[in-house]
Formats: sequence, structure tokens, C-alpha cells
Amino acid sequence: MMHMTFYWSKNVTLLIDSWRTDSWLSYVLSLVACIVASVFYQYLENRRIRLKLLAARKSSPVAAAEIQVPLLRRKLIGGDKVRVGGAVLFGLSSAIGYLLMLAVMSYNGGVFVAIVVGLAFGHFIFRSEGEENSVVVDSSCACA
Repeated sequence: MMHMTFYWSKNVTLLIDSWRTDSWLSYVLSLVACIVASVFYQYLENRRIRLKLLAARKSSPVAAAEIQVPLLRRKLIGGDKVRVGGAVLFGLSSAIGYLLMLAVMSYNGGVFVAIVVGLAFGHFIFRSEGEENSVVVDSSCACA
């Protein structure tokens, strides 16, 4: 039976039927996997933001002006390589973000806490650099 409210138990099914925990060891290892995946999500978001900033810094004044004008194609130094790299990072981070969301939807309290702790820890390590490097970037998931 699928839980529809938060519960606290070592017996949980995460993402697929074969990922079931039935002992404290398997439960703790699953929580560690959730923490690692959450930190990795923040790392990928950091790389994606840095790639975007690097591409913006290398763009010429003409390309920067084109970004402000709607309906014109953006042209960045590095062109297609930067766009492809950004798209791959976006897709990967979106997939991991949605998998984390689905793991939280197991409604297990420990899984929820592990993912929130992992996201906070990853944000502290990779994305809280200070005011001079802060930037507002679009995000694919609410957990960004």
C-alpha cells in the first residue's frame, strides 16, 4: 500500500519496486544515497551556472546587445559547444531534481530529511559564494 501521509519507518520503497529497505542498514545506506544525490544535484547546478556566466563574460558587446533584443538568435563565444554543454547539464540536473522529488513523494520522513539536508549541504558547499558572484538563474525544479 502506498502511503499518502508522512510516516517514519525503516521500511520504504524508493523510486522503483526493487529499491526496498527492510533493515536498518539498507535504510541508512538509502538515506546516504539520497544525501549524495542531493549534493550532486547542487554541484551540477553550480557547474551549469558557472558555464552560463563564463559564456556571458566571453561574449562580445555586440552579442550582449543581441541578448537584449527579442527574436534575435543569441551568439556566444564558443557557440554551439557552450549551448550543448549547458543543455546537457540542464537535462542532467533536471532529471536528478525530478528523481529527488519522486523520492520525497515516498512520504518517508527520513528520506525527506535526508534530501533536504543534502540540498542544504550542497548549497552551502557549491552555491553560497558571496554577493559578488551571486546571480539569479532560471531553474527547472522547485528544489533549486
